[in-house]
Amino acid sequence: MDFVSLRIVTTDVARLAAFYEKATDVRAVWATEDFAEVPTPHGTLALAHARTLALFAPDACRPAANESVIIEFRVPDVDRLRTTLSGAEIVAEPTTMPWGNRSCLTRDPDGNLVNFFTPVTDAAKAKYGLTATATA
Repeated sequence: MDFVSLRIVTTDVARLAAFYEKATDVRAVWATEDFAEVPTPHGTLALAHARTLALFAPDACRPAANESVIIEFRVPDVDRLRTTLSGAEIVAEPTTMPWGNRSCLTRDPDGNLVNFFTPVTDAAKAKYGLTATATA
């Protein structure tokens, strides 16, 4: 098995795509006006309009109603990224966690929790195959 993507269902794909493009510095790839993907080396963040649910099950989920999932991105410098997130809701300012990541918890425009983090301890860097002098 291979984890491929996480899909966020929204009523405004363009707004979410703009947020994730700015936060990740990765250009969204658009399939249609109702579906875009933000590809990363280890998985893809898919963004789909609620209209696309009609293809699966029309009432399967509610856009902007997430209260239990945190989307996480490893970034080279979470403190630097924090300065570029003006306008985003910051839930927790950059903080070094006991497991060695420096994390900044935010909300995207739909209210989904997003954690941007940078491994800062040698153990956290080793977990991601990073050298002691390299970062995310």
